[in-house]
Amino acid sequence: MPDKLHIAIIGGGAAGFFAAIAAKKKLPEADVTIFEKNRKVLAKVEVTGGGRCNLTNSFKGISDLRHVYPRGHKLMKRLFKSFDYNDCFEWFEKNGVPLVVQEDECVFPQSQDSHSIINCLVQTAKRLGVKILTGHRLVEITEMADERLQLGFCVSDPADYNGNGMQERKQMLFDRVAITTGGHPKVEHFSHIGGLGHKIEEPVPALFTFHIADKALRGLMGTVVENAGTSVPGTKFKASGPLLVTHWGMSGPAVLKLSSHAARFLSENNYRVRIAVNWIGESDRAVVENCVQTIVRENPQKQLSNVRPFNLPTRLWMYLIAKMGLAPDRKWGEMGKKMCNVLIETLTNDGYQVEGKGAFKEEFVTCGGVALENVNMNTLESKACPHLFFAGEVLDIDAVTGGFNLQAAWTTGFVVGQNIVV
Repeated sequence: MPDKLHIAIIGGGAAGFFAAIAAKKKLPEADVTIFEKNRKVLAKVEVTGGGRCNLTNSFKGISDLRHVYPRGHKLMKRLFKSFDYNDCFEWFEKNGVPLVVQEDECVFPQSQDSHSIINCLVQTAKRLGVKILTGHRLVEITEMADERLQLGFCVSDPADYNGNGMQERKQMLFDRVAITTGGHPKVEHFSHIGGLGHKIEEPVPALFTFHIADKALRGLMGTVVENAGTSVPGTKFKASGPLLVTHWGMSGPAVLKLSSHAARFLSENNYRVRIAVNWIGESDRAVVENCVQTIVRENPQKQLSNVRPFNLPTRLWMYLIAKMGLAPDRKWGEMGKKMCNVLIETLTNDGYQVEGKGAFKEEFVTCGGVALENVNMNTLESKACPHLFFAGEVLDIDAVTGGFNLQAAWTTGFVVGQNIVV
């Protein structure tokens, strides 16, 4: 090992900062530099959680990590032995950021401001002596004979322009390099990594809303169903949680989670699939049937419009009545067995045609990236290129909404930081 390790962290996001901080804490004499292609660091952290920064989750009730990590759950289970959500909670509180756990188990800074997290990371990195360079875009990596890695940067910082006003190209040598650049929408963006012998899983969007071409449904814009279920018939893909009707179709955790679990399937089908919605979140048909029969028995003279099964939102219930071809002034006592079965099916297995996807605000998440078979499962070092490490969404790890993606960034970043100085 050289007298002084020179370490490059490529990507000034959550994983990059955590890797740099962990490395510098473990080996203070190491020279650690974060390179970010944009003008500011931690831009994605700034917008996550609507600007409040949903930095992790309590994981309460998560019995199997595959429920929240459609890709990478086995690796995350292993890495959690080194740094998990409890460690994350403790780390930020020890570093001056009080946290709060919401009723939905999402964790936010007490300030409800993402800048609390950003300031903590930037100030901690600078205090430890980590260098931060913006306007540096990595364009190539070359393995040298002495086992060092040569990095080629395109420098766009005005202070580094040459006399002709052209972007300068820089070549730098490092003993260790961590790639923490996040997800990319196109496989070509991984070319400098793939060229070193890494398999790249095709990137596709993983958190998005559904376009539904049902004008009557979209007329319910703003309606929220707190406990809904969604699924793709004929597959194992399903999700649950709040569902929001929008002016373009459907959103909310029940939809975003489904889009994550079924990301590749949806991409392969050009985002044109049938989905089923369970409006009441109850999958036991006997329970639903009993509820409907009770309503019929106890309210025979009341109109359908006046009694809402499972306390459904009024506008949604009126929409479903119309969708079943029933008159809202029809009496519950006039509902025969056949119509009761239609009602039960509509409540629990209501079909819709998805006609495309929408973006999930600015929080672009992809599945795909560096195949996990390419990295050491304990250290995240490349098997193809010694002294090269990966952390964050550049790996084929992604999660459902709720703070799980950022937790993956903290965990993988910490593990890389611990091992990149060894």
